Amino acid sequence: MGNLLSVLASSSSGSSDVDLFLDFERSEPTAAERATYESVQESLKNCPTILAELGHYEGAGTEIRLAISSPGSEELQTQAWNAVCPKVAQLKQYHQFSDSLQTSFTSVITQLLKGDVSVRERLSEFQSLSKQLAHILHFALTFDDLKMTNPAIQNDFSYYRRTQNKAKMLGTDADSTSLVSAQEANVMSLFYANATPMMKTIIDSMTQFVKDCPDVPLERSMELLSTLSNICRIMIENPEYRQRFSSEESTFFCLRVMVATIILYDFTNPCGAFSKKSTIDVRQSVRLLKEVQASTPSCANGVDSLLNALRYTTKHLN
Repeated sequence: MGNLLSVLASSSSGSSDVDLFLDFERSEPTAAERATYESVQESLKNCPTILAELGHYEGAGTEIRLAISSPGSEELQTQAWNAVCPKVAQLKQYHQFSDSLQTSFTSVITQLLKGDVSVRERLSEFQSLSKQLAHILHFALTFDDLKMTNPAIQNDFSYYRRTQNKAKMLGTDADSTSLVSAQEANVMSLFYANATPMMKTIIDSMTQFVKDCPDVPLERSMELLSTLSNICRIMIENPEYRQRFSSEESTFFCLRVMVATIILYDFTNPCGAFSKKSTIDVRQSVRLLKEVQASTPSCANGVDSLLNALRYTTKHLN
């Protein structure tokens, strides 16, 4: 932790002048938000189920090990294949959901960046879309944390691909009987090989948005990320705001969104989140993480994963 703070010692203290409470728990869409909100919500309603499934993901490691140790046993090969196929079906579903998440993210930020009013005013006016943006970032970081701590995900898919390639070399039409075609498997392999596949999806979406929308200044896009990050931090630091949360889960939700926006800002801003030009108060954000870790034992392990996300998954810190 000391190393992280020492690196940040020469970075900007950012802009903390964002006194606004975003009601992530109770906000309801206004008429101006409703169309985008309902379209995005149709996709986001799947997030809790996906995270619950991933949190309980148990790989086919035993069956795979037995099959590898006895390559001549057709029975063990079949058992391993039958065990791994349902797992691959899950992984395919999650990969497909990343495409939906990308579309949802772009829809939300497009609405939040419209108009001539300040980003702060836009976030305040469109609280339900602000909440959805926060939920997208929270989901992406949570998914990646679960994926990184479960090597069975990568092992299962690697075995599936090896078996699929072996069948192809033996002249079997693997694509006609497989859950995932060879082309899909290549794309999925790249997705799951990334340490943080869902955050990479969001980063790629933000980068593409900046390229495709030259009429939206880069500074305004970065202001959206920095404002949201600073708001999440201040809502925890400010006792009056924090007491509006119905549970400590909302505190950790804000911390996770704060960290996700720092990571996203760091990848999409040429100078990064840790430079003196950054408009995110990263130094104070890290201090807040340590304070919550020390004062709220139920959040300690989760906060440690967020600190590791800043250490190891940002672009400009290392």
